[in-house]
Amino acid sequence: MKYTLKYTIAIAGIFLMMVSCLKDLDTVPIDPDAVTAASVYDDPASYKMVLAKLYAGLAVSGQQGPAGQGDISGIDEGFGQYLRGYWYMQELTTDEAVIAWNDQTIKDLHYQTWSPSDVFITAFYYRIFYQVAVCNEFIRETTDEKLDERGVSGELRTEIETFRAEARFLRALSYWHALDVFGNVPFVTEEDKVGAFFPEQINRPDLYSYIVGELVAIENQLVDAGQNEYARADKAAAWTLLAKVYLNAEVYTGTARNTECVTYCNKVINSGVYDLEADYKDIFRTDNDNSPEVIFPVAFDGIHTRTYGGTTFLVHAAVGGDMNPADFGIDDPWGGLRTTSAFVNKYADVTGETDSRAMFFTEGQNLEIEDMSLFTEGYAITKWRNLTSTGQQGSDIYYVDTDFPMFRLADVYLMYAEAVLRGGSGGDAGTAVGYINMLRQRAYGDNSGDIASGDLNLDLVLDERARELFWECHRRTDLVRFNYFTTSEYVWPWKGNVSNGVATDSKYNLMPIPSADLTANLNLSQNPGY
Repeated sequence: MKYTLKYTIAIAGIFLMMVSCLKDLDTVPIDPDAVTAASVYDDPASYKMVLAKLYAGLAVSGQQGPAGQGDISGIDEGFGQYLRGYWYMQELTTDEAVIAWNDQTIKDLHYQTWSPSDVFITAFYYRIFYQVAVCNEFIRETTDEKLDERGVSGELRTEIETFRAEARFLRALSYWHALDVFGNVPFVTEEDKVGAFFPEQINRPDLYSYIVGELVAIENQLVDAGQNEYARADKAAAWTLLAKVYLNAEVYTGTARNTECVTYCNKVINSGVYDLEADYKDIFRTDNDNSPEVIFPVAFDGIHTRTYGGTTFLVHAAVGGDMNPADFGIDDPWGGLRTTSAFVNKYADVTGETDSRAMFFTEGQNLEIEDMSLFTEGYAITKWRNLTSTGQQGSDIYYVDTDFPMFRLADVYLMYAEAVLRGGSGGDAGTAVGYINMLRQRAYGDNSGDIASGDLNLDLVLDERARELFWECHRRTDLVRFNYFTTSEYVWPWKGNVSNGVATDSKYNLMPIPSADLTANLNLSQNPGY
């Protein structure tokens, strides 16, 4: 099932040597080991292998894995992995996560005191644009003109056209991360010639329009919902990404697009392909590739896609103190990640006996955090494990098999409810209540947690998103959308580097453009306040 990423390492070096510096594009390098676009596509199978590299860019960190020949330099390779960087931006900056480690500036993320020279922000920024670059190159090499030159036709050509749509989806996904986290960013597409030039900066509303346009353009070029190979994008992945972009449109452009959000949520829901996983905890186990709820995952495999990021990071870093590593399918606890009391208090019962989503380890742990550097300060989270739904260990005791559900049905239900409350047409409050109660019935095991129509409001939806989606890379975006991320309307322990939490400067609603890129590219301007 995880075929897509199993063979990426063997071909991962292709993009490093794809473009020749010679003016004569028909010239083949003297070195027989050099691989260029002029030769790699002689083998029709290469198209799918290169596509696999694009998907692998979300999971692995370099050309060897778990370390060696990293895709980006200047930081420990584990810190530079895409999903780990995204998780840092989305979770460590919020009430949902703190980290005990003292690596460079990592605590500044939770304190909301970061600067344009922050190494973790810089690493994620460059990881985004590495991913955009490799997607651009594949898209350049799969134009009609290129395929005509190579004599590609028939079934293979049809398949490659689908691959190209998937590459455009992956590029749109990364550009959405850039839009959401950084705002105004450098902008390059396949239309820009390969070579040394300084990219122009695109304004946030224009990048929003580009992403929407790309996703709408490829919608009918992608495989039908649920019909693609596992971990590859299909129409439902594009619909979900469109729903997420539309839900946040007012943040990005000043104009709400809640009706459009409802429209694309309905497309996912009405496809009839997806259903809620029966047991919440099984969404975060090694056999979650069988889950009917997952729309688009980032696939991991303890043998074939080894990394110090991704779910290997989420499992190991969350185990420490009195926790037994074997209960999580590992043998090496890293003792790093916990959560704050502000998040814990969103559950009436922390044992998990009432709401099964309350996944906390409390023995030997203090609820309140006086010293963030101590793992025992703050409750631990037990959500992610390297175990199957029946308790069997993953394929490797160190590198984790569990896939990361970047998009899943529960998120779509909650987006629908929020968009309806914000005035979106095409849906109704009664249906929204029903969707939320479906999540709560799974969590409570019965109807005891059901809400009534009069209970439905935006703050309830936000809290339900926290309870349902914590540690899944949604929280920062949600808090910004609700205007709670930097304001005094909502504070949590150590926000603003104060034990009880304080409001912070509104500039922190966006990450800064890294100083290194501002120095290198005079076309770029820094985000306000930095």
